[in-house]
Amino acid sequence: MHQGRVAGSTWDPAQYGIFADHRLRPALELLDRVPLSDPRLIYDLGCGTGEITRIIANRWPDARVIGVDNSPQMLAKAAAVSDEIEWIEADVAGWQPDGAPDLIYSNATLQWLDDHDALIPRLFELLAPGGSLAVQMPMSWDLPSHRLMRETLAHGGPGGAPIGPIALREALDHVWVADAAHYFDLLSARASSLDLWETEYLQVLDGENPVLDWVSGTGLRPVLNGLPDEDRAAFLATYAAALQEAYPQRANGQTLYPFRRLFLVALKSSS
Repeated sequence: MHQGRVAGSTWDPAQYGIFADHRLRPALELLDRVPLSDPRLIYDLGCGTGEITRIIANRWPDARVIGVDNSPQMLAKAAAVSDEIEWIEADVAGWQPDGAPDLIYSNATLQWLDDHDALIPRLFELLAPGGSLAVQMPMSWDLPSHRLMRETLAHGGPGGAPIGPIALREALDHVWVADAAHYFDLLSARASSLDLWETEYLQVLDGENPVLDWVSGTGLRPVLNGLPDEDRAAFLATYAAALQEAYPQRANGQTLYPFRRLFLVALKSSS
């Protein structure tokens, strides 16, 4: 599901799946807005363990459905569940489809890729006439959880020193997803219709430090993979304490984690 900016990133399907219900909801809401009745060729970019890919295949049983991911761990788990869907290991940044897709679907993946000004139009132009590009991306840059991640790397060491290699801090110091108006400007002249919206989910999480558990399955993976062993424990101790202060448990023991997401569904003209 992830095309990480930090070299050598690996992904843990079990950790990612801890909050499967919360992660599946926006994927289903994106799929529900796809305005196609009978697509023949569908690609799920960043398919991860394939849960939504299988839902796509069930919705359109006559379509050829292909899941694409650059994580062999995720793809191995996906292939173990279903052999009717094609699974391809590839980097979405340079991916080319086998034929013009009727639907390119991508849930919570493209935020890991640079240069959306080139990427998003390129994906749209790959579509067959009448095809649709459906994308969901987390808008996590301004969240306290992700701001604290950057701040801990920059100042969380002894005496306020930075933690880990400078390349890691630079890789995270990047606004991964622009605002909705930016994607409107990228696609409005190309698409016959363009559906853009944002949703903030007030996620109710269980556990001692559930926001740490959440980011450990996604945004924190490049940090955990990129830190030397001697720095990882120190980073986690400081970061975990900061998260608990930013996201305190409520009186009933649960934790609220507001999380905003951007959705776009662009339709290509059939002529």
